[in-house]
Amino acid sequence: MKKEFIVSSIDVAPDDAAYVVVTLTSTRDVDKGTSSPPSPFGSPKVMGFTNMNDMMKDLNKMLSGMGGMGMQPGMTHLKMEMHEYKEMGLSVGDKVFLELTRAESLGI
Repeated sequence: MKKEFIVSSIDVAPDDAAYVVVTLTSTRDVDKGTSSPPSPFGSPKVMGFTNMNDMMKDLNKMLSGMGGMGMQPGMTHLKMEMHEYKEMGLSVGDKVFLELTRAESLGI
C-alpha cells in the first residue's frame, strides 16, 4: 500500500533527544481543507466534568488525544532519527509517500 502525504510540521523531540517528530497530513485532507493544527502535541485544553460518571465516560477519549490533548486525529506522526531527517532534507510543504509492505513469512 502506498499513500501520499504533505509534511505539515517538523518538531524537535519533546525530551531534547536526537530525533524529530515529522507530522504528515493526507493530501485528501489538504484538498478538502480538513487538516488540523500542525502541532502533534495539540493545543492545551481543559475538559470539564460535572460528575464522576461523565469523567469516566470521557477518560478514554481524553487519554487517546481526541479531547484536544495529545496527537490530533487525521494526522500521521513519524519519529525520525536526526541523521535520517538530515539525509532526506525534508521541509514543511514537501509531498512524501509512505509505502507499507507486509514481511513475507518463510512457513514458520
